[in-house]
Amino acid sequence: MPEFTIRKISVIAEEIHHDGGPAPAQPRRRAAALAVVRNPFAGRYAEELQGAMDDLKPLGRMLTERLIAALGGDLAAIDGYGKGAIVGTAGELEHGALWHVPGGYAMRERLGASKAIVPSAMKLGGFGASLDVPLGHANAAYVRSHFDAITVCDPEGPRPDEILFALAMSIGGRIHSRMGGLEVDQVKGEDGLR
Repeated sequence: MPEFTIRKISVIAEEIHHDGGPAPAQPRRRAAALAVVRNPFAGRYAEELQGAMDDLKPLGRMLTERLIAALGGDLAAIDGYGKGAIVGTAGELEHGALWHVPGGYAMRERLGASKAIVPSAMKLGGFGASLDVPLGHANAAYVRSHFDAITVCDPEGPRPDEILFALAMSIGGRIHSRMGGLEVDQVKGEDGLR
């Protein structure tokens, strides 16, 4: 069983009060939780990787709980999410893909009614590499107001033999969203699209 030993965890939380226009009644909130872990596959090719997703499920649940707490604990208010990974240079991009199930499903299960796919981004990078973790509405992928990203990085990682795994959540759409499309009050939440 591979071990993804945690070296570091951090949480970033933001409140956006305006974006150059009038301030909304409530600020938009978004947060990201990051874990820098040892990559047990670094420096070698492993044919079988999928089984390691099970080993990451506890990390997905832990980061999900930290995000919920950072956003105030009200599950009903959280309506956006995303995930990402930065794989250190001794790894391969596929090692970041290990995060799809443990990261995405941890958030979807905890938030309850989430239907939409969890947007994702991953890349290879070294110390201080940043990643724009995409955000989308948790129940309807076509809600344009929730198309966004939160930038994550760790100045001390990932080291070549590490992976930075990230989860992100948000409350509300972009502050001055006015690009039309499906509005939040029109979401049916039946198929993850609309």
